[in-house]
Amino acid sequence: MKKKTNATCFPFIKGGISLLLVFFQVISLVHAQSQYMDYFTATPIVDKLSSTCWGEPQVGARDQSNGLEDKGMTQWAYWDGAIIKGEDNLYHMFASRWDQAKGHTGWMSDSHAVHATSPNLYGPYTEKGLCFTDNNGLGHNVGILQLRDGDASGKKYAIILSGGLTPGSGRIYGANSLNGPWTYLGDTQIASGQYSSTLSTGNNFRVILRPDGKYEAIVSNFQLATSDNILGPYTVQTPSLFSQIPDCPIYNMEDPLLFYSGDRYHAVFNKWDTRKAYHFTSSNGVDNWKMEKGNAYDPTVDFIRYSNNTVNHWRKLERPFAYIENGHVVAMTFAAIDVEKEQDLANDLHGSKIIVVPFDGVKLDSAYSSPTFKKANKR
Repeated sequence: MKKKTNATCFPFIKGGISLLLVFFQVISLVHAQSQYMDYFTATPIVDKLSSTCWGEPQVGARDQSNGLEDKGMTQWAYWDGAIIKGEDNLYHMFASRWDQAKGHTGWMSDSHAVHATSPNLYGPYTEKGLCFTDNNGLGHNVGILQLRDGDASGKKYAIILSGGLTPGSGRIYGANSLNGPWTYLGDTQIASGQYSSTLSTGNNFRVILRPDGKYEAIVSNFQLATSDNILGPYTVQTPSLFSQIPDCPIYNMEDPLLFYSGDRYHAVFNKWDTRKAYHFTSSNGVDNWKMEKGNAYDPTVDFIRYSNNTVNHWRKLERPFAYIENGHVVAMTFAAIDVEKEQDLANDLHGSKIIVVPFDGVKLDSAYSSPTFKKANKR
């Protein structure tokens, strides 16, 4: 009689294989949780990759139909780039732009809030012009938010401006359609209180609508504040987010991104001098913040990769925004520039645009909600 040689005759081999599978699953989970940047996925090519478009060769061949840009760099430099999907099934992007003939520093006096649309999340986005005409259309650090039902403003959507542009910083505009018309609602206000005596909402102001119906904002000094209405007054809840985290690299942080997905709050900050961004999480969005391992993004790393494996390396990636569908991040937008800002001069072949990069938010939320992660990260 012929001897059986399959694995059923050697249960210790079968058990060993099972242990190996478990081991590799654990290693995979640890890797998946290593850093936020690991959750970016391949960018679909909308049109074609070009090696002859404006920008430094280091950027690499790229798809000019991804996101929003002036393809000839003859008129506009674009920045910011917040996306929301409309009832018309179009993707609506709210951004800032200025005359490229003024170089990158043109944003300081000539930045205007604009609206663009696309039937495709990744673009190309077609600019529709200024969001509003009062205040000469001035606006920078442009954000978009769907408001809570019953907000005191009486509006469904809000455009939020900050960024130090005068006049215009801290202003909020409201509308019942993403196509406008947009009405100036007022400037955001901070309530007096323990932590708020010297705060403002003029610079790097970001707002989200929390699951509990309150608005939460990151205000100056990176403090967290909440309000029942979009205009405030916002009550500051804690000192700086960074003060809660030992050994946190707090200097030269900017461009805060705040969002809620899965069962926790996420914050991303860009450190402009090192060109690296950091990822923070909290269970309640107010305290117990933790700085996660690794980087949220880093333009020197090959994380912006097309479906054919071509890689882009922009000099700087700033003003991140998370586009969320069904409770999970689907894509991130960045303001991308090909050289150092002071090297982007008038009427040259350097400039900035808005790019859209796919992101696996389902996988992110699954990892951060897993019992293994929660046990290892008790706060």
